[in-house]
Amino acid sequence: MQLLTRTFVALSIAASTFGAVLKRDVPTILADISKISSQVTTLDNAINAFPDSGGSLVNALAIHTDATNLVSSVNTATSDTTANGAFNEADGQTILNAVQAIEPTILDALTAIAAKQPAFAALPIGGIPALVLQDLKNLDAGTTAFSNALIANAPADLVPQATDIQTTIGNAFDTAIAAYS
Repeated sequence: MQLLTRTFVALSIAASTFGAVLKRDVPTILADISKISSQVTTLDNAINAFPDSGGSLVNALAIHTDATNLVSSVNTATSDTTANGAFNEADGQTILNAVQAIEPTILDALTAIAAKQPAFAALPIGGIPALVLQDLKNLDAGTTAFSNALIANAPADLVPQATDIQTTIGNAFDTAIAAYS
């Protein structure tokens, strides 16, 4: 009987510890958004610095690396948001504000990458436009999953604003993807 009690206590402690590890909190999500913001700015700067003609393969591949890093961060943020559960009103508003703050940079990056399609296509090594297209699709899928997780956890009164942001960014992804399709 004593062995059964010890086993039960050990399993209870392990289960509560495991649950605590899986649960995320709002500061973690805000840190994720901050990291995303920094990476979006890096990506936007790299895209805008890529010349309209005469660009280099090295710079194109650096943009690919920036996009890949961003996908990873967005996926982490999605996981953390899903693990958090519903936001209270104050946290929901804080998260919405953080996302709204990076929306213009996301839109600028997507507009710029669409406009730079001829420059990527003109690179001496083929396949770069296909790589950009794949990056855009991966970023679109990751961003959609993240925004869906945020909307699922948002207080009801913040859902319309969050949905508007999702739609605006989604439309910008559609335009950028169309430029490379």
